[in-house]
Amino acid sequence: MNTYSVMIVGVGGQGTLLASRLLGNAVISEGYDVKVSEVHGMSQRGGSVITYVRFGEKVYSPIIEKGEADLILAFELLEAARYLPYLKKGGKIIVNTQKIDPMPVVTGNTVYPDSVREELQKKADVTALDALSLAVEAGSPKAVNVVLMGVAAKHMNFKADIWKKVIEETVPPKFKELNLKAFEMGYAFN
Repeated sequence: MNTYSVMIVGVGGQGTLLASRLLGNAVISEGYDVKVSEVHGMSQRGGSVITYVRFGEKVYSPIIEKGEADLILAFELLEAARYLPYLKKGGKIIVNTQKIDPMPVVTGNTVYPDSVREELQKKADVTALDALSLAVEAGSPKAVNVVLMGVAAKHMNFKADIWKKVIEETVPPKFKELNLKAFEMGYAFN
């Protein structure tokens, strides 16, 4: 297998770091070499959080350059648009349709663009879903990350059983059932 590159992008507090840990543990359990790098920015103030996950037979660097990402997993629409230049030709974007106002919108200096989703779909192969609603249905709005990981796992042709085992081993026991349900809902999403 050639190296497969995934960018997980979102806003601070959305669970991108747990998502990258789950992905890393899942691909390790499949016998791949994996490298992960996290970029936090102003994550505690609602800023961008980016995680690079690269895996394959042998991976030398976690960094993904522009035009190299096979998959962008975006937890928020503007974050998907911000990192679109990193997607390779023929790559895939899986995006949560949730909108989180960045600071310039919160302060009234600008407005959140209306057509982000449509613009993304003009430029890339996009699967857009309301992961927040699925997470709430699973039991908590904080499970958006695991819903999205379920969609990504299916896209990458990973068996659900591997992911369920990784979730059981990675998340605290009191959140295990919630996260398993959220994963299954994402994995079942078409």
